[in-house]
Amino acid sequence: MVASTSLDVVPDDPTAYKTQAYWEDRYKNEDAETTFDWFKTYSDLKPLLDEQIKNKDASILMLGCGNSTLGEDMYKDGYKNITNIDYSATVIENMKKRCADMPEMKWLEMDIRDLKFPDQSFDVVIDKGTMDALMCDRGDVWDPSPELIADVKGEVDEVERVTKVGGVFLYITFGQPHFRKRHLARDCWDIEIKTLGEAFHYFFYIMRKKSA
Repeated sequence: MVASTSLDVVPDDPTAYKTQAYWEDRYKNEDAETTFDWFKTYSDLKPLLDEQIKNKDASILMLGCGNSTLGEDMYKDGYKNITNIDYSATVIENMKKRCADMPEMKWLEMDIRDLKFPDQSFDVVIDKGTMDALMCDRGDVWDPSPELIADVKGEVDEVERVTKVGGVFLYITFGQPHFRKRHLARDCWDIEIKTLGEAFHYFFYIMRKKSA
């Protein structure tokens, strides 16, 4: 597999990250074996994931999987019941082929704001940087646009709906709590935050669903 760096793929206009067209174009112009991981890899996240996911038979939904190795690495570590979604048809097809030897994993083209799953379908939902793409905006970070607020609400509403009571939503981001908690707050869960890194911090948000 070919690993790429963030410098390889930064668009001139950061709001491009919000568009399906950007991702389709990017994946069509990358080698199908290219991998890219936003923020952290599985080895970095494993202690926190192990702490929150007690059962390796848990049903896991990976939001905006892209060509990250996270799902593959979790699969190799015993998490077999993983459904990966992305709204780029190209990357979903590429990943199906790349992971053909991992038959239990599912790969579906889908928008995170319109999940095609029944209520309470998953024990664990993971977002590693996908919500951050929705938040790419040239506006004031302290006063986000109505469009940005609606997009993120769409994702979080859907995650709340498909997560089982007792299940957990795990969100990995560089977004600091004063910018993110307002979007994540729901009556059905509390928000716990863990910090990763030293000089540059990443944040691991934990939302365990207490009620339907």
